[in-house]
Amino acid sequence: MKAMHVYSVTYGFKQPLKLSPQDAFDWCTDYKPYDFTIMREKGKRRIRKFTHDAILLTETTVTNRTTVRKTKLVRLNRPELSWTNTHISGPHRHSEFIYKIEPQGRNRSRLKFTGLLLCYSSNVLTKEKLRKIARDERRADSKAWHYLAAAMEKDMNSRP
Repeated sequence: MKAMHVYSVTYGFKQPLKLSPQDAFDWCTDYKPYDFTIMREKGKRRIRKFTHDAILLTETTVTNRTTVRKTKLVRLNRPELSWTNTHISGPHRHSEFIYKIEPQGRNRSRLKFTGLLLCYSSNVLTKEKLRKIARDERRADSKAWHYLAAAMEKDMNSRP
């Protein structure tokens, strides 16, 4: 039996948002079962709110005929307009993702995203492979947030 190696991969990005910080935070943390559709992904999400600041997301996604199940604990920090998303099950168990909405002038903000990804592998991963994982994860997550930002702006502009 091969030993399991655990690697820590850190990456991040910033996504401009055409909303006030509070509106952006409220929209981002109002989880819906159809959020995957907005991100142009296939999946299902079950949302269980424990308290005003603790949410459990149980998700199943399908990519390239691979089904991935994850359970995530989301903790909201409303005064700081930030939240964390910690994977408690799934392929990247114990990974943590940090989100912060930062003011950027009048009715503008930006999402600052930091991914703290744990990768489990029975093989030794080179520094080059870990850099590729970080690059691929950054690309995929920033693409999803690009779609979410567009939907957020559309939703907010359609309000009466």
